[in-house]
Amino acid sequence: MKLFRPVGTKELELIEQSGFTAFPPRLPEQPIFYPVLNVEYATEIAEKWNAKLNDDKKGYVTEFDVDDAFASRYEVHIVGASHHAELWVPAEELDEFNRHIIGKIKVIKEF
Repeated sequence: MKLFRPVGTKELELIEQSGFTAFPPRLPEQPIFYPVLNVEYATEIAEKWNAKLNDDKKGYVTEFDVDDAFASRYEVHIVGASHHAELWVPAEELDEFNRHIIGKIKVIKEF
């Protein structure tokens, strides 16, 4: 399954430190890791939120693949418009989720 994740510079630096193979652990106040199902939604978040609200005014869209059988264990949540589709991965399962990423995490857009 192809997924997307809007990130800021700090998160991107941590992804880079992993060799572009894993997302960093969630902060204590972030109980869910939520990759999104389409580039349109990821772009909205990166451009309208990350690039405007982060200290450095930058936002990025990452793209990555996850094993289909593994990804299917997570429910899709629509959190606004019909294209606002996310997978909700509990923070405590992020290490296992990272082990099911196929290939590298790629940056496909920058704002």
